[in-house]
Amino acid sequence: MKALWQRAGTCVAVSAALFAFLFVSVSLNKAYLRPAFAAGTILATLSGSYSNFIAAWTMGVSPACPVLTRGFSFRRGTAVVAAAAVGAFAILTIEELTSVFGVSDVRDVHDVAASALGSSCAVLTFLVLRRIALRRRRQPMPQSTS
Repeated sequence: MKALWQRAGTCVAVSAALFAFLFVSVSLNKAYLRPAFAAGTILATLSGSYSNFIAAWTMGVSPACPVLTRGFSFRRGTAVVAAAAVGAFAILTIEELTSVFGVSDVRDVHDVAASALGSSCAVLTFLVLRRIALRRRRQPMPQSTS
């Protein structure tokens, strides 16, 4: 039972860290990067679409911690993370096109592309984390010499 609470606490901490990263990075982008690159260059487009990319990535990768700590099968774990990534893409695309929540002022194809890229990167991030976790489980524990 104690191990279950430790895993749950770890997942809550990871989720809080992801939310904090999302909030801080979008705030810094809005306050500093967008005004600095407002001259109409490719950097202006990238900084303008950054919030969609990072939101899609964060929402897509957020179920990775519970999936990895509970030992889901590869197929099931990938399906959970992929479903979260597709859901994030759908929510952000609907918001971009219809402005349901009032976040998007201008409809922009770059924001939709950034959401798709962020969702794809979330699945790739999960696959990398899964491979790292599997390698760590296969390595033998070092013996203490004392």
